[in-house]
Amino acid sequence: MYETFGGPEVLEVREVPEPHAGPGEVRVRVAAAGLNPMDWVLAAQPEAAERFGITLPSGFGYDFAGVVDEVGDGATGFAAGDRVHGGALGRAVADVVVVKTPAEGSEALFRTPDGISDEVAAALPVAGLTAAAALEAIGLRSGDTVLIGGAAGGVGVFAVQLAKLAGARVIGTASESTFAFLRQLGAEPVAYGAGLADRVRTLAPEGVTAATDLFGTDTAETALALGVPPERISTIAAGPHPPGGVRATGGFDAGPDALDRITDAILAGEITVPIAATFPIERTRDAVTLQAGRHVHGKIVITL
Repeated sequence: MYETFGGPEVLEVREVPEPHAGPGEVRVRVAAAGLNPMDWVLAAQPEAAERFGITLPSGFGYDFAGVVDEVGDGATGFAAGDRVHGGALGRAVADVVVVKTPAEGSEALFRTPDGISDEVAAALPVAGLTAAAALEAIGLRSGDTVLIGGAAGGVGVFAVQLAKLAGARVIGTASESTFAFLRQLGAEPVAYGAGLADRVRTLAPEGVTAATDLFGTDTAETALALGVPPERISTIAAGPHPPGGVRATGGFDAGPDALDRITDAILAGEITVPIAATFPIERTRDAVTLQAGRHVHGKIVITL
């Protein structure tokens, strides 16, 4: 948890009163919590925290996976002993987390299929749903050539693989140190930064038909310059008014079966979930520092 806004140094592991499942709620004993950029942004930026209703003192993290160990009166859909994963804003990195059933607001709760570990399940909710929404927003289809900005990040690894499964050709922007990693996922890497449009033209002289920007606006602006229609470009981190009328989206826009499709693809061996590193809860500061550097390939997970 943290009592002041700031960098990883404000995060502390503390003993707090144990919450219990009330009416219409279940309690999950957390085994793993996946980190996302929004976690440390909310802890560092008061204005971002205010937008999401976060007040001090606050817990930390959103994605979690574990086992239901308490079921409140009237709670439906889950029983004690069920393996689950989901999201609880500002509460995931903890021994237990309480969520409503059905989940409300920013909360989410899904069953974890047999064959998927808690570490992998904890990496899915934000990144998987955001990637699905980003591709759904542009109507990605077989035969598309799609430009994915930030392809080696936590959301990018899902977007690349989902786009490949849809039958698209994938060109992904990244630093050169991640090129081999992206090729393993099925993407054709291209360096981000000045001159991106020219590099994409060289790689795809026949043109790009769709794009999604998972980091800022540079890829979206490049896609517009390449003649991609704005309705076939999406962004997840450009705010509510992205450039040129392109489509802003996020995980809450994903279809109701998006996560089921992702877990089915994982079980079928069609999607891999790279776990870049795991840390015990006592080293949460180290985990956040590593992720905030934005040089990891895949997800970082806290284990409990």
